[in-house]
Amino acid sequence: MKRRIYRILGMAAVAGMTLATMSCTDYLETDKYFKDMQSIEHVFENKDNTNQFLAYVYSRLQGDNVEIGHSDICPTNFCDDQTFNEGDNGQRYRQFKLGEYGPGYNLYNTWYQQAWPWSYAAIRQASIFIDNIHPTEDIPEAEATDLRGQARFLRAYFYWLLIKKYGPVPLMPESGADYTKSYDELSFPRNTYDECVEFIDKEMKKAATELPMTRDNMSIARPTKGAALAVRAKVLTYAASPLYNGNTEFADFKDKNGRQLISQTYDESKWAKAAAACRDLIEYSEANKVYRIYTASRRTSANDEARPVTITPPTCEPYSSRNFPDGWADIDPFESYRSVFNGELLATENPEVIFTRGKNADNTDSKTAYGISDLVAHQLPTSLGGYNIHGVTQKQCDAYAMADGSPYDRSKLEEWYEGQEFTTATNGNLHPYDHLRNNGVWLGYANREPRFYASVAYSGSVWNGLSSKDLIYRNLQIFYYRGEADGRVNANERWCNTGIGVMKYVHPDDSWRGTDATIRMKLEPTLRYADILLLYAEALNNLTATYEIPSWDGSKTYSISRDVKEMHRVVMPIRMRAGVPDYSDDVYANQKKFFEAIVHERQIEFFGENQRYFDIRRWKIAPENESEQIYGCNTLMNKEHAHEFYQKVRVPNLQTSFSRKQYFWPITYDELKRNKNMTQAPGWQDYD
Repeated sequence: MKRRIYRILGMAAVAGMTLATMSCTDYLETDKYFKDMQSIEHVFENKDNTNQFLAYVYSRLQGDNVEIGHSDICPTNFCDDQTFNEGDNGQRYRQFKLGEYGPGYNLYNTWYQQAWPWSYAAIRQASIFIDNIHPTEDIPEAEATDLRGQARFLRAYFYWLLIKKYGPVPLMPESGADYTKSYDELSFPRNTYDECVEFIDKEMKKAATELPMTRDNMSIARPTKGAALAVRAKVLTYAASPLYNGNTEFADFKDKNGRQLISQTYDESKWAKAAAACRDLIEYSEANKVYRIYTASRRTSANDEARPVTITPPTCEPYSSRNFPDGWADIDPFESYRSVFNGELLATENPEVIFTRGKNADNTDSKTAYGISDLVAHQLPTSLGGYNIHGVTQKQCDAYAMADGSPYDRSKLEEWYEGQEFTTATNGNLHPYDHLRNNGVWLGYANREPRFYASVAYSGSVWNGLSSKDLIYRNLQIFYYRGEADGRVNANERWCNTGIGVMKYVHPDDSWRGTDATIRMKLEPTLRYADILLLYAEALNNLTATYEIPSWDGSKTYSISRDVKEMHRVVMPIRMRAGVPDYSDDVYANQKKFFEAIVHERQIEFFGENQRYFDIRRWKIAPENESEQIYGCNTLMNKEHAHEFYQKVRVPNLQTSFSRKQYFWPITYDELKRNKNMTQAPGWQDYD
């Protein structure tokens, strides 16, 4: 083994291609394990030291690398589907939507700068770990193999996080950059996007041979074999997508030697490779019964308002008479969907989550955390002690289908509800497919598909807050009219600027007001089985020929083509869990119609999961979606003018636009100064 000395406490970690000195003491409590300087040999002879070395790599998954969390660290979770009002009444949201987060803008100096240096620091540390981990007296060979697989997975995963945001990035030497070299020697140029994908592909396949099938609850945030296969499938699907596959719009994205970094020639076989990778995960899961779409059983009696009797979807045969996954006869679609996200399930009880960061930066003080529990705190209304500053856009609200699966159509409300606008004690027969209270809830929110009620906090929603021992803070019905406790205010930013709140991730227990009130810890659904199923259908839809593609381990060869039967098979469980009919045969038969269906399905199924921002970019449909103005309710109206409140209006001060530069994030000024071979993403300011 080559002997090298590395600084462990106060480590000189190469952040990207820089020599930025970084102290580990901010992120790990390693004092009891490490002296100021230790040899690599000594570190990896001790089990505690070895685990702490790897723990540093895991720690870089936090901060700006969290994938679902507070807008301070995860602005990409807010696309054309939801807003945040924090930061001078939404100023930071406006700046983000206008692309004002690169060099020369205020956001550049304050926000969203950690992802690049943290990822590369983790990549370097993981490379050292992979090179040096070995069996010892305290670390059996099987455990050493697992630890190596974890580090390999993490190294590739950090590259995935980087290319998802920045596009093509530099691939570091696999043994780690030698920080004793000169600046010039550490100036690595960007690799092509395809080269980055090939590296991740190779590493995830290798990690899949080193990682175990499952983890216990104490190790649930560590990757498994399935996680490696799933990330590989997702990466290959992105690589096949229009942004990266034959994208001549980015012919000017080059390195300093003129090498084009994004493929200029469309290659359909990339879709076949992506489909095969998805199939790898699906067949592995089916053979070993590892992952499945989670469902909750029908509830025939109600314990309380928070856990109502199952609403049976409108009759639609054959689905109404068949059990899941061929129908919804034996499941509760509403409870099935919301329980995946709201903390109802323990990690080991959630068979849909393939990879997770676990509690996702949560701690016992939700006020200082930045993960999903903190996200919920910002969604909770003021009446429950929340910040009340996240909103669903009218576009997203209207995207949810009716209970029978038909599109929502505002123009038909008068016809549907016989000229009535609000629920009353006598018109319950007009809305049998929801749990709206019969006391003035707008009927535009009636009879919607179950995912709507699990995701959208419409005006008139009930927030249960059951953790509070004070009954006055339980089962509160919240309206967003001006003048109400949770409506628009002029004095501060704590009001829902679209008049439509966010219910996703909220558990019936969640509250911040009253005795013992608390917010449940949430499991970050970083990568779900539903995602792989829809990606598989999408990849198949893009094929016009048949391809022979080997499986990930070479044990078999798949014949991959646009197989409508396969597309049906993998989309069905998601639609059935949602309690809505499968798509018609003419949709499956038409490539364009099916693509539009997938775009819509992903918008609904993955709302609030940091997917849509990247989806509409990889599909190259961001210009028409991101540049649309933000609409919501007319929050200036009070309850006396409730009719006008629900009129669709442009939300004041939430301008938005989209320019080509917003496909990729900018490289920081400091990195460009340090690395003479680094090129800026097109459209962003460079410093040559």
